[in-house]
Amino acid sequence: MFRSSLTLLAALQFLANAVSANPVVIRGSPVTLPLSRRLNLTSVHNLLRHDQVRARNLRARAERKLNPRSNDAVINEQVDNQAVTYIASVGVGSPATTYELLVDTGSSNTWVGATQAYVKTSTSVQTANRVSVTYGSGSFSGTEFTDTVTIAPGLVIPGQSIGVAATVTGQLIGPTDLTLGTLSPATGSLIPTVTDNLARLGIISANQIGISFEPTTSIESLNGEITWGGTDSSKFTGTIAFQPLTTTAPASEFWGINQSIRYGSTTIQPLSAGIVDTGTTLFLIASNAFTRYRQLTGAVPDANTGLLRVTSAQFANLQSLFLVMSTTTLELTADAQIWPRALNTAIGGVAGDIYLIVGNLGTPSGEGFDFVDGFAFLERFYSVFDTAGKRVGFATTPSTTSNIN
Repeated sequence: MFRSSLTLLAALQFLANAVSANPVVIRGSPVTLPLSRRLNLTSVHNLLRHDQVRARNLRARAERKLNPRSNDAVINEQVDNQAVTYIASVGVGSPATTYELLVDTGSSNTWVGATQAYVKTSTSVQTANRVSVTYGSGSFSGTEFTDTVTIAPGLVIPGQSIGVAATVTGQLIGPTDLTLGTLSPATGSLIPTVTDNLARLGIISANQIGISFEPTTSIESLNGEITWGGTDSSKFTGTIAFQPLTTTAPASEFWGINQSIRYGSTTIQPLSAGIVDTGTTLFLIASNAFTRYRQLTGAVPDANTGLLRVTSAQFANLQSLFLVMSTTTLELTADAQIWPRALNTAIGGVAGDIYLIVGNLGTPSGEGFDFVDGFAFLERFYSVFDTAGKRVGFATTPSTTSNIN
């Protein structure tokens, strides 16, 4: 089942315009959009399998772009919709029809038509192009239109390119430059994203976005926020530590960074490249690091959920994970490493059991795509995606050390 009809928020993409890389702190800014967290219970049957397939598709898409003649980067594997999503309501057209929009840092093309038909208005203009994309967690094909997109008061983009889907399977992912080749006959054209146009029109003062997610024990909760053109200081504590985007492929095709991983004082994954991805539910690490993590924690695989499971005694002794980056070290506490116990039965688990959100990426370290910092990580920190500065920033929040799970 599709939870969103306007999906793939292009606000989290690489942007074309070069503006100041200094973060603009916005207090009480109207340029924010609330986000609602949803747990998809109808189509996600195994969190780990879903995230592994998504990661393989992400990597394959990037490798096809880097080496178009390669036949190796082809993944033909069915995948369910995302397990955990953040949703925002936006308007398309004039007068606007309200659609639900999926926030995804791996997104590219913005499109409508998954569950709610596109409504043409006086601002709708059909182009001569067809849109066809097959990558990430699914595919869509249809027709390109330009239309007015209203994200929030003060964030109105006239002439935004959108795809009107005729056929849809799964979700779509991939950064802005992966829109190259998705139009026909204009195969050499990149599609300007929502934030490209916000910056071009001078509606936002900087090509960066601040995102606040929070952990929750509810199936659906209004507990997130996007700030365009800056950050919201009320959502984080301390200062934002920025990490440069990695130059190591294929992680460099996304919001990729370099980090090493420690369990307590033991390094389980050496410095390597991976990605930050809101479309991944778990925290995925390379297979050799996962084997070491499992040994150190004493966790066992759970057949029902696909996750690792620990006993109460093992959880009491669970040490923190430390993500060591170039300018900071971020701590995932023991509580941050477990699935919310109040939601165990929602994923096929047993009430009262303790499941870990650290999963096996399925490939060893050293391949340029060695970890995925997903929702389980992002809900504990404030994140900033700074295109102009070619960097990703993180700051602690009150949720960083919360024992909510």
